[in-house]
Amino acid sequence: MSPLFLLLGLGLQEIIVIALVILLFFGAAKLPELMKGLGKGIKSFKQELNAPDENNNTGKDSDKPEKQAE
Repeated sequence: MSPLFLLLGLGLQEIIVIALVILLFFGAAKLPELMKGLGKGIKSFKQELNAPDENNNTGKDSDKPEKQAE
């Protein structure tokens, strides 16, 4: 089982009940679309967490305009 389920104290019976409620609420036709959207959201979230922060790594402030010599 996933550590998250163990942390929340959910057993196999609770997970089955939650899955059935979701199935009844959304219907079988919408579940693949719902899971696809959830997967894309999680993938996007992980990419943003792992992406380097460009402003902090370059040593420059990219928001400030550079001074020009007169």
